[in-house]
Amino acid sequence: QVQLVESGGGLVQTGGSLRLSCTASGRTFSSYTMGWFRQAQGSEREFVAVISWSGGSTYYSDSVKGRFTISRDNAKKKVYLQMNSLKPEDTAVYYCNVAAYNGTYYPVGSWGQGTQVTVSS
Repeated sequence: QVQLVESGGGLVQTGGSLRLSCTASGRTFSSYTMGWFRQAQGSEREFVAVISWSGGSTYYSDSVKGRFTISRDNAKKKVYLQMNSLKPEDTAVYYCNVAAYNGTYYPVGSWGQGTQVTVSS
């Protein structure tokens, strides 16, 4: 089982950037498709981005496409989310997780503690 720890969140102004990191434990990390998800206060958790096990394929939600970039380093067991041109509506707790696909990407496995991203207007 993969255990996940997110970091890198913080407070940033509109238009700013942040880079989130997700550190995984477990020997099979490199075989998993990994995703980032987020949950704003009072809202359901939603899909943000996903990356294939090799890093060769990525997919983004329409709300972040062109602004966010997901990447991974299997040797370091890390997944990253580079967030540029941040907007107040990006404010949420961000989580990484193993991802699966069944018409839409959804999380599988245990959640970490997440990392808070707050974008001020």
